[in-house]
Amino acid sequence: MNNLETYQNFYFVGIGGIGMSALARYFHASGKNVLGYDKTNTKLTTALMNEGIDIVFEDVINEKITSLQKENTLIIYTPAIKKLEILDYFNENKFEVLKRAKVLGLITENTDCIAVAGTHGKTTTSTLVSHLCKEADLPFSCFLGGISENFKSNFLYNGSQYSVVEADEYDRSFLNLSPDWAVITSTDADHLDIYGDKNTIEEGFKQFAALVPEDKQLFVRKGIEIGRAHQTYAVNEEADYYSDNLRMDHDKIYFDFHTPTETIKDFVWDVPGIHNVENATVALAILHNLGVDFETLKKAIANFKGIKRRYTKHIYPSGKIYIDDYAHHPTEINAVVGSIKTFYPDKKLLVVFQPHLFSRTRDFADGFAESLDNSDELILLDIYPARELQENFEGITSDWLLEKVTLNKKEVSNLSDAFNKIKEKEFDILLTVGAGNIDTLYDPICEWMDGNSFSATNAKVFN
Repeated sequence: MNNLETYQNFYFVGIGGIGMSALARYFHASGKNVLGYDKTNTKLTTALMNEGIDIVFEDVINEKITSLQKENTLIIYTPAIKKLEILDYFNENKFEVLKRAKVLGLITENTDCIAVAGTHGKTTTSTLVSHLCKEADLPFSCFLGGISENFKSNFLYNGSQYSVVEADEYDRSFLNLSPDWAVITSTDADHLDIYGDKNTIEEGFKQFAALVPEDKQLFVRKGIEIGRAHQTYAVNEEADYYSDNLRMDHDKIYFDFHTPTETIKDFVWDVPGIHNVENATVALAILHNLGVDFETLKKAIANFKGIKRRYTKHIYPSGKIYIDDYAHHPTEINAVVGSIKTFYPDKKLLVVFQPHLFSRTRDFADGFAESLDNSDELILLDIYPARELQENFEGITSDWLLEKVTLNKKEVSNLSDAFNKIKEKEFDILLTVGAGNIDTLYDPICEWMDGNSFSATNAKVFN
């Protein structure tokens, strides 16, 4: 294939995906002609179009496609798309067609790459690393799996010495990267449709870890066996880098940070959750190793606003709280619900959960049931299918999953009825959680809680 610089046109098949859109923004910012297809028009595709990127939503071979020349056009696709006329056209006409992960890997070859991997926590951690790089004014670009509230984007260009990337384990994509620094946050079983079993996914992470050239530039959460020497990090237990003395004061979280040689007291930020302090710990460790001083890092942590749909929290004057989160695995739900129960032990928690994928629901049904049992009341939405078909997963439904939940107050709802059901419930804390289209409830819920008689006009919002 040609060097990336030789291509003038970049066509993205599935451009609305969070990872694909970051790459599209990168090439658009580089002055290239970027266009693409996606099945659905979303807030993200609308934002891309407003930035000047041409997107279509019908699978047809139009004039813009036929006018592209294979000599100066690169086609980038996501493996989530299995069959598409547009993709067939490019393959049949011998265009260069590459997976998103391969293209991201080519970009990282020419930078000092900081890659963040893990079945949970990688989006928050990579966004934190990027935010700290920006506040320290390091020359970097980032490719994120979520929308940073500080950047208002999943991509930022501030130079080309470093790249910060979210290293996706799905389809073993992260093995295409060239990491100089890396983080492994977790290796829990997930994507069993790809890996088959827990041992195989753990082996995939070991292969990723082996890509990092220096032991001291590989950071792994304490307790994970990765098959080579590395630095460890943790919360509330000693490691090479760790944080402890966590406490809440007026909705701010305070913690102390320990390196192998010193202790820095009283980091403070608005981001709740013990798991988020764990993510901050490794982000601070990396930036410390890059030579950034702790005064800068303290200021940067304090003004971190979070990521959309990662523990986005609204506090109302009445004391009621609304939290929205992307969690879609039992471990992630346990982390979110556990943090809520830790900091608000006496408040009644209503959980609205949308399972994501029939296969994931089947593979982790008992784990989902156990994590959802920690709520006080549950509205379980229909399973969001994404790339899967119900006909291939007979009997795997939300009604089937609900039978495993032991709560007394529980019910299944479709998405269209969920908002009205929420308005009928009594709760102190409302948590909407899931990775599908449950996010469409967010704006109506905020408008309702803002305008309801139990709240005032100005709720306080944290990410």
